[in-house]
Amino acid sequence: MEFFKFSTEDRIGYLTLNRNDKYNAFHEPMVKEFKQFLEERQYDDSVGVIILEGGDAKGFCAGLDMDEYAPAIFSMPPLKSYNAQAEMSRLFVAMRRIPQPIICCVHGAAAGIGFSLAMASDIRILADDARFSAAYIKIGLGGADMASSYFLPRLIGSGRAYEFLLTGNWMSADEAMNLGFGSRKVPKAELIPTAEKLAKTMMERNPMGIQMTKEAINANIDVSGMEAALQLEDRNQMMMSYTFKMA
Repeated sequence: MEFFKFSTEDRIGYLTLNRNDKYNAFHEPMVKEFKQFLEERQYDDSVGVIILEGGDAKGFCAGLDMDEYAPAIFSMPPLKSYNAQAEMSRLFVAMRRIPQPIICCVHGAAAGIGFSLAMASDIRILADDARFSAAYIKIGLGGADMASSYFLPRLIGSGRAYEFLLTGNWMSADEAMNLGFGSRKVPKAELIPTAEKLAKTMMERNPMGIQMTKEAINANIDVSGMEAALQLEDRNQMMMSYTFKMA
């Protein structure tokens, strides 16, 4: 990959955004690379956890490349433009579908798609200078884009989600922690070590248990009530118990 770096160690995958000169802003080749990466992880049991980070860029991710890719999309015929939009937005479905928990380490600004990358991850570790913006509305589009209207109300509640999506205002690291958006806030130098500690703890657990826990949480976010959630949990636990007995 050219616009991402990926390596593994002890079943921990390290995925780094690698378009530093453009603040890790997404353009079409970057979208294609990330899509392929996620497809390859779907049935990859050699990787148990993924740590996603912004590398050496000034901030985590500035969103869509407004100099290159955004003008290209806006100038496309309607159907092609729609398909380009859909291809980007489905990246966040793929992030939830892969079995590996994703730990997102955010430093500096995460705007637009960068904000959505953090939202679609399973755990968010923030540097002191991390900040987030649903910047879509600032460029004349709707504030609900790239799964933001799905994830943000579920992560921080609809009251504050309305505010951030309707204004595009920045959410600071302290606000993110107070709202329950972030899991940990640490100095920038401690982002990866903190993520590694969590990842290594997960690696000590049953791999199937980790996968089924992620699946259950994602499914139960949208279930109609507690009974359906309990049914999924019961199924998973009995399946795990049977697997343990057969081992």
